[in-house]
Amino acid sequence: MQKTVFEMANALICGVGGQDGSLLACFLLGKGYRVFGTSRDAQGSTLNNLRRLGIENRITLLSMSPEDFRSVFVALKRSDADEVYMLAGQSSVGLSFEQPAETMQSISQGTLNMLEACRMHEKLVRLYHAGSSECFGDTRGIPADESMQFTPRSPYAVAKASAYWLVSNYREAYGLHACTGILFNHESPLRPERFVTQKIIQAVKRIAQGSDEKLELGRLDISRDWGWASEYVQAMWLMLQEDRAQDYVIATGKSHTLQEFVEYAFHCVGLDWRNYVIQSPAFFRPTDIVISAANPAKAFKELGWSAKYDMYRVIESMIKSEFD
Repeated sequence: MQKTVFEMANALICGVGGQDGSLLACFLLGKGYRVFGTSRDAQGSTLNNLRRLGIENRITLLSMSPEDFRSVFVALKRSDADEVYMLAGQSSVGLSFEQPAETMQSISQGTLNMLEACRMHEKLVRLYHAGSSECFGDTRGIPADESMQFTPRSPYAVAKASAYWLVSNYREAYGLHACTGILFNHESPLRPERFVTQKIIQAVKRIAQGSDEKLELGRLDISRDWGWASEYVQAMWLMLQEDRAQDYVIATGKSHTLQEFVEYAFHCVGLDWRNYVIQSPAFFRPTDIVISAANPAKAFKELGWSAKYDMYRVIESMIKSEFD
């Protein structure tokens, strides 16, 4: 590192308005960083998550379009960043089937632009890239570690896999201190409702308050590893503190079906999920991952990181946030 945290290191968070970007900003401010954050329109963005966390006025906002190299390079220069967290890009698997071109451009081209900007920058920069468990595809019950082959099954996953290999290539070819966190599903109250977990939590809240609606979902047999987002952003930071840049799987190590998630969410408010949930073909994807399982042993061994929240505690915390 060029500066210690106590010397007010600069961090640039690309996509600061999202769930992870906002939580990471809060975490880094607590560490004593000077935090810069990007959005496509810094002046026009609402950045509600930063406001909810009470840190909106502590972030220096910069406009940046990931697909535009010049704006990426300017953001890097203006922030004088010691650490860059590349979290920007289209983040919905479902939406990627509807907008595959935008997904590829914002993720793959955006990551390439930031890598190239870091390579050309006169200052040494440490780069974190947000990878995804979606790259592994269906693990068929085998817990995925860093050595498992990628078999992406959505435009989003293909884009993330491409970005992963770009990061790996720049690390090897140019000696860039760049790494990828291959994060499995992680949730918080900041999740937008287009994500199924927040969709479930919001429906549970309304039904518990008297709504007669039905919760429409797709497949209930899919299995995912759900963790707590606030813990996962800590893992991002830990990766960049290592002397040697490496990639890490970040997960709880325990997978559950979506039916288990739904059942426990309704249980938390004293209701039987079977009376309120219906399956709808409208929410079935062209291709879907049945089982997603993870082995985060490397992160525990080398970073000292492990998840404290399991799926049940994640649900309890999200429900509690809605009723507090």
